[in-house]
Amino acid sequence: MEENVNGAVNWLARLLSLSQEHTWIMQAFVIVLLTLIVSYIVKKVFDRLETASQKTKTFWDDLLIRSARKPVRLFIWLNGLLWATDVVKKVSEEPIFDFVDPVREVSFIVIFAWFMVSLIHKGEETVQDPANVKKPLDATTASALGKLLRFSVLITTALVVLQSLGFSVSGVLAFGGIGGIAIGFAAKDLLANFFGGLMVYLDQPFKVGDWVRSPDKEIEGTVENIGWRLTRIRTFDKRPLYVPNATFASISVENPSRMLNRRIFETIGVRYEDATKVATIVAEVKEMLQNHEEIDTTATLIVNVNKFAASSIDFFVYTFTKTTEWVKFHEIKQDVMLQIIDIIDRNGAEIAFPTQTIHMAPGEEPEE
Repeated sequence: MEENVNGAVNWLARLLSLSQEHTWIMQAFVIVLLTLIVSYIVKKVFDRLETASQKTKTFWDDLLIRSARKPVRLFIWLNGLLWATDVVKKVSEEPIFDFVDPVREVSFIVIFAWFMVSLIHKGEETVQDPANVKKPLDATTASALGKLLRFSVLITTALVVLQSLGFSVSGVLAFGGIGGIAIGFAAKDLLANFFGGLMVYLDQPFKVGDWVRSPDKEIEGTVENIGWRLTRIRTFDKRPLYVPNATFASISVENPSRMLNRRIFETIGVRYEDATKVATIVAEVKEMLQNHEEIDTTATLIVNVNKFAASSIDFFVYTFTKTTEWVKFHEIKQDVMLQIIDIIDRNGAEIAFPTQTIHMAPGEEPEE
């Protein structure tokens, strides 16, 4: 027992002796410990603030708290470690520790830029949700504004960091003006795509989620993302199609997603034997369409005989559905076609199919 007590006393004595000789070790340890405690306290404060912000009607406090949580904790840890490094620097006086002051100057700028980029990104998602704003922005507009703001923050941060490190910002800007001419010639396609994307954002011939196609190119599918250089379109066979934005400046783009109605345009042929029943059939088909709940009677509606074909009397149906949804449209079209078949059958007529009739002169026998 006495041996254990003596061993513990000796260990404490050596520790005290070491702390007196190397007080910087204890100082660095205390700083790191304090940093850990402060970081924990800040985490609990943010937890309480986030819980309280969820009870408010505005979404700005939620955005600020969620965006600031990680940058603030990183700032605390980074400054705590730099403070501890200052203690070591005073003892060692090694030139390797000269990085502490520049890092301290730049760290706040970079962390603040991280906070701003995170705030813009979360705000971009929030303003698209009808639960948060009365007039939500569409995905295309929100994405364009978000990218523009993030780009501005990054450029400003880069210039401020260069200025903090001792570089001349005016010289950098002058070099950028001269070099911009050379870069413009070398990257004309890149610039063309950039301005093409800008025109898409401003004119908005389509937005994210729209079904688009081009009669000039083999482009058809759903728009998934509009970038500054490329637009990603998901084709109907689920393959991604990447289209340079400059392409949209030189081709026609059709946006079926913005159509007001979908058209039914079909030609039906009745046998010549049923010629006397055609007028009744046409009248009943037109009446059926006028009474159909899914047909838009305010749009053009035509049912008329329009052709004496080789083996049939043809009438055509030209009308529009109320829906623009692809699947529902085909269900409505099927219902219309089946009702036309019923009308023809109810009148004792038949739909014609290609036939040939051979008339033989009296007395002629068919050749065997």
